[in-house]
Amino acid sequence: MPPRKAPTARQCRVGIELRKMRQNAGLALAEAAALLSTDRTTISNTESGRFGVSGDRVRTWAAGYACADEAYVEALVAMAEERGRGWWEDYRNELTSGPLDLAELEHHAAGIRSVQLMHMPGLLQSEDYARAVFAEAVPELPLARRRRLLSHRLKRRDVLDREAAPTCTFLIHEAALRMVYGDSGVARGQLAYLLRESERDNVIVRVVPFAAGGFPETGSSTHYVYGPVPQLDTVQTDTATGPAFLDAETRLANYRATMDRVEGLSLDPRKSRDFIREIAQQV
Repeated sequence: MPPRKAPTARQCRVGIELRKMRQNAGLALAEAAALLSTDRTTISNTESGRFGVSGDRVRTWAAGYACADEAYVEALVAMAEERGRGWWEDYRNELTSGPLDLAELEHHAAGIRSVQLMHMPGLLQSEDYARAVFAEAVPELPLARRRRLLSHRLKRRDVLDREAAPTCTFLIHEAALRMVYGDSGVARGQLAYLLRESERDNVIVRVVPFAAGGFPETGSSTHYVYGPVPQLDTVQTDTATGPAFLDAETRLANYRATMDRVEGLSLDPRKSRDFIREIAQQV
């Protein structure tokens, strides 16, 4: 296949998984090329995401690598054969790749689990709250860019309304609930919006109160996005330069354990709603 322009993180993931598959088979590039009757450059470019790959080629290479996990292989085939233009592509020339890759990841998610320490989860932010968050950026964002970021942030919320929407568990620290962005009116509106959204069948909101004490470091925002099979799970963390995406098996396992710990410290959904109401009355 010819080179493609700026592959998305999801497109690159297919190549990453093919590389893992080859390495698990104990094959160097030259050995894999000989086995598959191709050349090292094609394999290298495919694994790096520079070249696209067809579903048939995924099956052929997986068979050559003796991968017996049919569900995993077919999930990769489905990713390789994805066609169509996602809504996030409308922002391709205006925003950096990080927010677009996150929106694509959420769109395809089988489920989402999130830990938030300082902000409301992006998928549960009211318009006024999101606007106030973007206003805090350093350096200050131009007004036009701020509007596009806000539009993108609000559009992301639609994933909760789609058919077969992912089940989402949001673990929100008390600090995020008490942090005021904008003014007290914005804060009260955000908490009211959070309470409404928590009544959705596919949304679980659990509060981690200060009284719960310490827990493993998760960063200011951590998204654990479940794929169609466990091997295709992804962790997204916030950094100073934008979202970072992690898929190494050890990192995934560590983040699952961390989130299990945080969830164990959190209040149940009913008590969490009562807790949020109490904070709203104090704002």
